[in-house]
Amino acid sequence: MRHLHVARIEPDCELWESLTKYAEHCSWEAGKHLAMMLRENRFEDWESVFAAMIDGEIVGFCTFLKTDYYPENRYSPWISSIFVDEKHRGNRISQQMIEAAIEYARSCGFRTVYIPSDLDGFYEKYGFVRVDELVNYAGDTDQVYARKI
Repeated sequence: MRHLHVARIEPDCELWESLTKYAEHCSWEAGKHLAMMLRENRFEDWESVFAAMIDGEIVGFCTFLKTDYYPENRYSPWISSIFVDEKHRGNRISQQMIEAAIEYARSCGFRTVYIPSDLDGFYEKYGFVRVDELVNYAGDTDQVYARKI
């Protein structure tokens, strides 16, 4: 049986470079932005990045950030940039990354977390409720989901 592990990745961790390469070459365009954030270590204070690994191989990532891709950031903190490799989807890997980020958020003293998305009906199964919508920098409207923790 394959072993799934979600880890918070820190700059001095050997997985930092592996995650940078994975994000750079993943199929989602936002991966390139995450790779740039990792290369430049743009994470401040409690901000962080998580990687999902199966038997040591990175298969997904998510971030935990103060602000996200919105000119009007009236929510914080964000669990964002949630990505799971296509061949591993359908196994609730995103849920396990979200739960790891929530556990970390609790340890930082947060009581609510937010997820932005253009998906309807996806994050509700993880206990999130739609609370708003925001226009992102590209001019598209995303839903904002919240979960009390």
